[in-house]
Amino acid sequence: MTPQSSFMIVVPIASGKRDAMDSLLESMNLAPGRVDPHNPVIPFALFDELHSARLLIIEANTAEDILAYDTEVRHWTPSLALLGEVDGERGQFLARLAVVASHGLATLFALCQGFDTHQGSMLSFLQSHQTNSAADYVNWRGRTVRQVHEEARLQRFLAERLSTMLAEDGHTDVRQIRQQLLTSVQLEQQTGRLTLTPEAPTSWRHWWRNALHLISLPVILLLLTPVLVVVLPLALWRLRKIEKNDPDIDTKSTLAHIRTLSRIEDHDVSNQFNVFGDVKPGLFRLLLLKSVMYIVSYAARHIYRRGYLARVRTIHFARWVFLNQNRSMYFASLYDGSLESYMDDFINKVAFGLNLTFSHGVGYPRTRWMIKGGAELEQPFKQTLRRHQLPAAVWYRAHPGLTAIDMARHARIRRGIEEYPLDNAQIRQWLSEI
Repeated sequence: MTPQSSFMIVVPIASGKRDAMDSLLESMNLAPGRVDPHNPVIPFALFDELHSARLLIIEANTAEDILAYDTEVRHWTPSLALLGEVDGERGQFLARLAVVASHGLATLFALCQGFDTHQGSMLSFLQSHQTNSAADYVNWRGRTVRQVHEEARLQRFLAERLSTMLAEDGHTDVRQIRQQLLTSVQLEQQTGRLTLTPEAPTSWRHWWRNALHLISLPVILLLLTPVLVVVLPLALWRLRKIEKNDPDIDTKSTLAHIRTLSRIEDHDVSNQFNVFGDVKPGLFRLLLLKSVMYIVSYAARHIYRRGYLARVRTIHFARWVFLNQNRSMYFASLYDGSLESYMDDFINKVAFGLNLTFSHGVGYPRTRWMIKGGAELEQPFKQTLRRHQLPAAVWYRAHPGLTAIDMARHARIRRGIEEYPLDNAQIRQWLSEI
């Protein structure tokens, strides 16, 4: 299996360079919300291991909200963020990116702080500004860009061939239909017009790291059980006390902000999503959030590995990232459908999960015991997310037009080619997938 990795480069924009940065990022698009995959700054299409990437300016539009907690506004310099998801190791991708897009990256980072005085290579600059995620979610770990493309081509070929067969011959014997389709696929593979690359073996290094991570949570819980028995009641009391004292903050967005976001949405079956805001003040909140993030990371890595995040199937990638010395958090996702359907999906299926992860942010609707309230208050929740949302100036996706459900269906179609079915009912099900 080839694992997926994420990268995120965050660099503060130099004083007086914001307008130039906006113009440069805009030049990478064909139109608002539609990237040029071959743009000269970062030619995304040249990276066959790149699932998705985006560039945005992270700015603290809601920084003054924290004044409601009698806490000083936390300084944050508007920063350029370049992030994405790749097949294989992050370091290998960044090394290739630093070579292939060296000139374009230099043009981008010349508008940022510190690049003009950096003495090392482009790769060392990228590495020095790499920001790790607190938690990452991948819809289907091990599914590569190549696999997505090959299986999509397989489905299109089989659909065309099946349509022709039924129109010409009117077959009713499902086993005969399957055999003819298999023969057609084999002929296409022999001519090189169709490829189905076998899954790569899992490296020992990845296997051991994953195994150690798998046992980490049970071991930690076992070791801390005596402490948790004493601390947990006090923590719950403290949590409820600060929840009751959370101030109400106006969460409505300006019309201009909504128009800016809407301008780049719904140009494909999938959308990008970015939110940024302050973590509620206090060491207790920070420790609680870090604990939640560890559990989310564990669950995403070992439990929700094959098409689902809890009961939600529409997310391709997601990440949670601490910024500004743990005082702020950035969340990004790539999801199918509209923003409204995306939020409704979570509210209806896993509102408690939203509360666990986002209730520690300034401005979030008031919760009870960290699981009730919050996202259950539909309109305040949606307004809060919209207000903290940031537009991606540039967004690239290697497989436009394909949803997560499409990819899972294509994988099942491929398995129907490679595995022998037990009965006619299974063959009929396979044909219906095509």
